[in-house]
Order: sequence, then structure tokens, then C-alpha cells
Amino acid sequence: MNQFTLIFAAFFGMLAIIIGAFGAHALKKIFNEDQQKSFETGVKYQMYHAIVLLLLGFQLKFTQPIENYIVYCFISGIVLFSFSIYGLVISSSRNKKLRFLGPITPLGGLLLTIGWGMLLYFSATNFQ
Repeated sequence: MNQFTLIFAAFFGMLAIIIGAFGAHALKKIFNEDQQKSFETGVKYQMYHAIVLLLLGFQLKFTQPIENYIVYCFISGIVLFSFSIYGLVISSSRNKKLRFLGPITPLGGLLLTIGWGMLLYFSATNFQ
């Protein structure tokens, strides 16, 4: 599970750089200011959680199921939160907003929050 976590951490970190650069350069011409800020939010949250996954991959021993659940929440949360924002912003900039993505963003945020909550619980109950 450590390798799985580290692979996703590296993948999401790499994608955050690529998507962020794409948004800052290629898409900047078609985004308004609010769209640019929303897109940047997706990139930031993706990178923050890629770094968290990296740390978890090196720190956790994955001997308890909750450790796996934490990682799954972060991975799923990144995909649902950040990638739905990318889809919403790009589609709205082309006047073809994909409205079905709207409810997906808060679900991703909820999974990220649950991941943090489980990490808090795990850390508090396994403090040595």
C-alpha cells in the first residue's frame, strides 16, 4: 500500500504542475477572473493533497484498515473535487457548462474532510 500511495502522490503532484501551467498560460486567455480563481483552487487542493499522500506513503505502516481508508478518501476526494472544478470551469468558459459536475465538487470536498478526520482520529488513538 505504501507504493500505491506514493505512486498516486507523484501522479497527482505531476498533474497539478501540468494542469496548473496549462491553466496559467493556455487557458488564461479564455478564463474570466472568477474562473481563473476557481481553476487555481482545484490545482492548489490537488497539490496540497498530493503532498499529504506523499507524507502518508512514507509514514504509515498500513497495518490497520483505517490507514487504507484515509488514503482512499484523499485519492477519491482529489479526483472528485479538483477534476470536477476543472470540468466546470473549462466547460463554462466555452458556454457549455456541465451542470452535473456541480454536485460532485462538494462530495469530493466531503471525502477530503473525512480523510482528514480519519487521520486526526488515527493519530490521536495511535499516539506514542
